[in-house]
Amino acid sequence: MNKQSNVYTVVYASVMVVVVAAVLAFTAMSLKGKQNANIEIDKMIQILSSINIKSTADNAQAEYKNYVKEAFVINAKGEKVEGDAFNINVAAQVKLPFEERKLPVFVATLQDGSTKYIIPMYGAGLWGPIWGYISLDANGSTVYGAYFAHQGETPGLGAEIDKPKFYEQFIGKNFFKDGEFKSITVEKVGQKPMNGADYVDAISGGTITSQGVSAMINESVTPYETFFKSLTNNQGE
Repeated sequence: MNKQSNVYTVVYASVMVVVVAAVLAFTAMSLKGKQNANIEIDKMIQILSSINIKSTADNAQAEYKNYVKEAFVINAKGEKVEGDAFNINVAAQVKLPFEERKLPVFVATLQDGSTKYIIPMYGAGLWGPIWGYISLDANGSTVYGAYFAHQGETPGLGAEIDKPKFYEQFIGKNFFKDGEFKSITVEKVGQKPMNGADYVDAISGGTITSQGVSAMINESVTPYETFFKSLTNNQGE
């Protein structure tokens, strides 16, 4: 074939496209298992962070197994349903009506024997998605710990949601006030929620991200109200 001809050029380019595509596909398939494993490990680190357990990629799996003793899925009625709590797509679930959602619950037992209930959260910040986990004491009301993360919030402003100065404010706050469920809110410094709910101070200069966190907590946690109330009632027995 004449290497100077248009036909040769087209055939050569087509072959190269096929070869490169095949190599990329093979590489992607080869790395998929490792990528999935890294995603799972990162998720374990985040869940452990919500109960104030620091872990690394090297020990996260062992620490997760050591502390998280149970995981299950419930519906908005607080009833257990079929599903893999660890692999529930929370981002997809928060788009559904409460009554249609599958709600993951992770149960951790700490070294002192206390039980903590961990739930995932997902929402929107200023520039992209935000997410996190929040853990509650066995009474189903008091926050034991929290973890927040973001995809691209502004450094020094909205990005501060992943810093201890912000998320440690949630510790000790309650979702039930005088027996009534009230989502914990994030308020501008000096302001308080009108309904008497517990609240934390917003990030200075990060108003929209702070509002996003407040909305995320409300949208993600409210469907668990019946389940949390059952825990509260059991504590009272």
